[in-house]
Amino acid sequence: MAQNIVIVNTGCANISSVKFAVERLGVNVTVSDDTQVISKADKVFLPGVGTANAAMASIEQKQLVSCIRDLSQPVLGICLGMQLMVDESEEGIGKNTPCLGLIPGQVKRMQVGELRLPHMGWNQISPVEQNTLFKGIDAGSYFYFVHSFAVAPSEYTLASCDYGMTFSAAIHKDNFFGVQFHPERSSHAGAQLLKNFLEL
Repeated sequence: MAQNIVIVNTGCANISSVKFAVERLGVNVTVSDDTQVISKADKVFLPGVGTANAAMASIEQKQLVSCIRDLSQPVLGICLGMQLMVDESEEGIGKNTPCLGLIPGQVKRMQVGELRLPHMGWNQISPVEQNTLFKGIDAGSYFYFVHSFAVAPSEYTLASCDYGMTFSAAIHKDNFFGVQFHPERSSHAGAQLLKNFLEL
């Protein structure tokens, strides 16, 4: 039975790369900002690049906030999409940006000492549990990151990563999952994670 997979058109730039990565797994994908289409999906991707305030403004303008909050099927936020899932982000113009509030947490600018930001390139992750997104993915697997803001580890952390500090590489609550890295740019491990999500 073919699944109905929808990528939320958040108005951000990396949507096509997520779409191609899922299609490489032999799955058809719809990109939409229509609330009817999104709410009927079997699985939903929430991608994002850019700044939290710009992305939230786009989601609010498209009137998608309550639609996303009401979803009961599995939802995967990617990169900025993951950051939009928590309560608020420090990434705003002079003030914090309220986010979707799906998973408790705050996005803060990374404190990495002498290391440069953004944290960009391949880094290893340490899964806290391996029965959902990280099934068949070894601890220490490399994923591709590009970010300057991060969510601190908490009881909702599925995997952590270190870059001058420890941060959440993946988070989860109920039907909502988020990954800070780009699975669509993370080779075999990323493809396995996307496959695991589609099989939830």
